[in-house]
Amino acid sequence: MPYRAPVEEYQFLFNHVVDLGQVAATDLYSEATPDLTAAILTEAGRMCEEVLYPLQCNGDLHPSVLENGVVRTSPGFGEGYAAIAEGGWVSTSADPKHGGMGLPITVTAAVNEMMSAACLSLQLNPLMTQGQIEALQNHASKEIQDVYLPKLISGEWSGTMNLTEAQAGSDVGALRTRAEPKGDGSYAITGQKIFISWGDNDFTGNVCHLVLARLPDAVEGTKGISLFIVPKLIPNDTGEPGVANSLKVVSLEHKLGLHGSPTAVMQFDGATGWLIGDENDGMRCMFTMMNNARLGVGGQGIGAAEGAYQHALAYAQDRRQGRSPVEGGTGTIIDHADVRRMLTTMKAEIASARSIALACAVAIDMGHATGEGAWQARAAFLTPIAKAFGTGTGMNVAEMGIQVHGGMGYIEETGAAQYARDVRVTAIYEGTNGIQAMDLVGRKLMDGGEAAFALLDEIEAHAEEARANMPDLAEPVWQASETLREATEWMLAQIDLNQRFAGAVPYLWAFARVLGGHFHLKAAIAEPEGTRAKLTQFYITRMLPEHTGLLAHATNGADDLYALTPEELQA
Repeated sequence: MPYRAPVEEYQFLFNHVVDLGQVAATDLYSEATPDLTAAILTEAGRMCEEVLYPLQCNGDLHPSVLENGVVRTSPGFGEGYAAIAEGGWVSTSADPKHGGMGLPITVTAAVNEMMSAACLSLQLNPLMTQGQIEALQNHASKEIQDVYLPKLISGEWSGTMNLTEAQAGSDVGALRTRAEPKGDGSYAITGQKIFISWGDNDFTGNVCHLVLARLPDAVEGTKGISLFIVPKLIPNDTGEPGVANSLKVVSLEHKLGLHGSPTAVMQFDGATGWLIGDENDGMRCMFTMMNNARLGVGGQGIGAAEGAYQHALAYAQDRRQGRSPVEGGTGTIIDHADVRRMLTTMKAEIASARSIALACAVAIDMGHATGEGAWQARAAFLTPIAKAFGTGTGMNVAEMGIQVHGGMGYIEETGAAQYARDVRVTAIYEGTNGIQAMDLVGRKLMDGGEAAFALLDEIEAHAEEARANMPDLAEPVWQASETLREATEWMLAQIDLNQRFAGAVPYLWAFARVLGGHFHLKAAIAEPEGTRAKLTQFYITRMLPEHTGLLAHATNGADDLYALTPEELQA
């Protein structure tokens, strides 16, 4: 079955749910008119349908391999990447002064999601480069920017992010990679990094690594970490790739999914690198790219969900099994109530996750364009929700897609299982979903709940307005928001953060559930007759009530989690 890019869906959400118009009304993004964004989405969608989606199976069946120290990528990936680069899809939000389009992050989020749905393994490459572009734009010297940004933005070169070491995963402060000053403004980087997505390839002219390392006199922990750009090929005086640097791919990981994306163990042996930002300020510099990368990973989950949903829907419309339980039915399994339940759940969940992610992107854009703290706080608050809920939705919908296929879903040739295998890691990288939830109830509530309550105030105000036209849908959303407000107040009252952490994941999911109800309601108000109103009815009736159980879990504290001793857990 072919993949169909949901261009009209993005346009509807832009216009009626997340209000991209307010972004286009700013001076910074005044060129992002509805006509331009529609043209961008249409063209990117066509590329995803015609070029990237045909590579989806290739990446799975013919993984990247390491041959004599050279990474060989999956058949067709070079051509697919060329289409991404030539279309400008690496750099839709990059600064125009270095060759980018300068469009809102919201538009980039939609384009990235479409690429993820078409071929997640390949989309991961430009996502990493986008993060590196952002870090260099914000923290690199003019000299570094002038050499690297034009090449990265054009797609001639690609970028990676090197944080993780064998002993330093989520605890980045435990890293041991060293950076020794060479006396000429450069540094010798020595150490080994693991889990490096797209650590090398055979289709870009250079691969540029952002590497976290520790200077000789640095303090322990995250406060002693610096950030360096370490290219595979050292640029010469004209800025072109020159001599090989002292780094190599040691091996590629054998993974559950994302076989087309080479995940490398990288070895740096005195490799030449240059400092990005100030000494010992590496974590702040890296988080510049990681925050938006987390939104991008949430979009990867949503993209995988969209692909899995379209795959399952096509199968359900074709597969005949049993007698139809409805008069005048199609005669296929889509007539059966449980299959219809799964498909409708998938569609409703994707709409929720997509709206949350785009609302987060709008907040990022408004924060950039206006400099207003309230927008920046909203973007920060929504980021862990967008990441965790987007990737969780990807996993849940992909698993449900296998179930719709029945026994054939367990057979690799149908392609249903690939979505589940590929999307699984998105809940782990760029900060596990558990860490996202802990961040939400910890750091993101350090403002006394101001950002959270501002969102809840907005949800309730909209529900109040909607009562006039859709009281049966508006009232549950208002009530759910009030329950969430009470749970947020409970979180704020817990001085011992471990009491919050114990319920962090269900709290995040409950917040996403309520946000989903809010955005579904907005969609129904904009289109009161037809598909969206029906989908909103389904979500608010059947899915929104889950918030009650989630918040009961979230506000139960930590004591019962520690009631069983480690020995009793083994019994």
